[in-house]
Amino acid sequence: WFRDLLIHIHNNKVDKMNLSASITAFLLASGFTGGAAFVPSSLTTSPQTTRLNAAVKEWSPTSWTNDDVVAKQMPEYESQEELEDAIQTLNKKAPLVFAGEVRRLHDQLAQVSQGQGFVLMGGDCAESFKEFNVNHIRDTFQVMLQMALVLTFGSSQPVVKIGRMAGQFAKPRSTPMEEKDGVSLPSYRGDNVNCEEFTAEGRRNNPNLMVKAYDQSAQTLNILRAFSTGGFADISRLQAWNLDFVEDTDEGSRYRNLATKVDESMRFMKAVGIDTASQEFTTVDFYTAHECLLLPYEQALTRKDSTTGKYYDCSSHMLWVGERTRDLDSAHLEFTRGIGNPLGVKVSDKCTTEELISTIETMNPLNTPGKLSIIVRMGAEKLRKHLPELIRAVQREGKAVVWISDPMHGNTFATENGYKTRDFEAIRAELRAFFDVHEAMGSHPGGVHLEMTGDDVTECIGGVSDVSEETLKDAYNTTCDPRLNGVQALELAFLIAEGMRRRAGLPPL
Repeated sequence: WFRDLLIHIHNNKVDKMNLSASITAFLLASGFTGGAAFVPSSLTTSPQTTRLNAAVKEWSPTSWTNDDVVAKQMPEYESQEELEDAIQTLNKKAPLVFAGEVRRLHDQLAQVSQGQGFVLMGGDCAESFKEFNVNHIRDTFQVMLQMALVLTFGSSQPVVKIGRMAGQFAKPRSTPMEEKDGVSLPSYRGDNVNCEEFTAEGRRNNPNLMVKAYDQSAQTLNILRAFSTGGFADISRLQAWNLDFVEDTDEGSRYRNLATKVDESMRFMKAVGIDTASQEFTTVDFYTAHECLLLPYEQALTRKDSTTGKYYDCSSHMLWVGERTRDLDSAHLEFTRGIGNPLGVKVSDKCTTEELISTIETMNPLNTPGKLSIIVRMGAEKLRKHLPELIRAVQREGKAVVWISDPMHGNTFATENGYKTRDFEAIRAELRAFFDVHEAMGSHPGGVHLEMTGDDVTECIGGVSDVSEETLKDAYNTTCDPRLNGVQALELAFLIAEGMRRRAGLPPL
C-alpha cells in the first residue's frame, strides 16, 4: 500500500497533497512501516431486526415532565417561579454547540461503530466554579492530545476526542439528604444545583446556578475551540505538549521517543510533497460531552435545527444517561430519545440483555450507526462474566453500537483514612478484561471513558506516579470522585496502545 502511494506521488509529480484526516492518521499511526490497521476478527452481526412501534409516541423537549415517566435524581426547588425564570433566561441564550458540529461527531462515531476508529473520552468527574481557569482546561486538553497521539500511533486508527467538559457539573447522589453532627441538609449535587459548603444557604437547590454553569461552559468552549484550531494543536508542536510534571517521568520519556518517530514521519511526508501545513495537521476536532442529568437545563438549551427540522440539545455535542437514571420509564430516556445528538448509556453488571435491547431501541429506534454508545462500568471480574452475554444479544439483534469501557466507576473504594480513591491496577485490569472479551466475541472495543485531569493531583493510587494511600492527602483536590493525574492517564494510553498493537500483530511502540 505504501509503495503504491510513493509510486503514485512520483508518477504524477505531486507537489502538494491534502490528505483526509483518516488517511493522515493512518500514515502517522503506521509509522511508514507498511503496518496494517487494526481490524477486529469479525464485524458481522445477524441481520437487522429493529422493531419499531406502529405508533411512535409523540415527543417534545418538555415531554419528560409527563405523568407517565419517572424523573429520578432531580433536585427539588423551593420556588417554581424561580425555576421558570432560570429556564426562560437559558431559553434566550445562544446555543453552546451547533448542529453541524454534532453531525460531524455523529459521522465519526459511525465509523467507530464499524470498527474504524477509537473514542477517547476524558475530563473531570464534576466541573466546579472554583477550579475554573484557563490553565486547568489547557492542561487537560494537552494530556488528551498526548493520549490521542499515542493511541493513534498504537492502534493505526483515527481517535475521536471527547472532553467531559463544558457541562459536566451535576452528579447523581445515593441519598437526597446528608447528615453531619445531627444536622440534615440536601446532598451536594454539583455546582449547577447547590454548593459544597455544608450550610442551609449553601445546600439550597438554586436554579440560578444553571445560568452560572451555562456562562462557564460558554467560556470553556471558547477556550477549547481556540486551542483546537488556533495553532496549539499543530502536530509540529507535539514535543511541546509534555507537561512540566510529566516531563521527567518514565512516561514523559516514552512520549518523547514516540514524538521523535512522528517527527521523522512528518519530515518524510514533507519531503515527498505532502502539505504538512494543511488543516489536517494543524487542527483537531475536539468535542464535549456530559451526563444528561439536570433535565430543566437540557430542555432549556434544546433547539430545532433550521436546516433539518430536528431537535438538538445544544448544551453539548454528546450526552449520556447514567446507570441510575436509565430505567425504561425514566424521564432521562424520554428526553434523550427525541434529540439528534449522539448518545451514550452507562451499564453495569445489573443490566440484563432484555433491558439493554429495549434501551437501545428506545434511544436509537432507527438503529443508526454512531447514534448510541454503550459505556460499560462493571469491574474486571464482573465484566468478564456479564459483558459477553450483552455483546451476544447486540450481535443477535443486529444493533449498531459503539462499545466503550469506563474502568473508573466499578473500582472506587474508601481508604482507612477516609479518602475515596481508585487503584490504577484495578483500572488496568478492567481495561484488559474489556479488550479480551471483545477479542473473544469478534466485536470492536470502541473506546475508553476516563475521569482524569491534566493537574498533578494525588487522587488515584498506583501507576508510575507512585501515589499511595499515605500520599493521597498531598493534592487531593476533587469535589467528587477521584481522577487520574496526567502521568497516570498517559501511562494508561500507552498500555492500551501496546495491547492494540499486539492484537493487530504490529511491533511494540
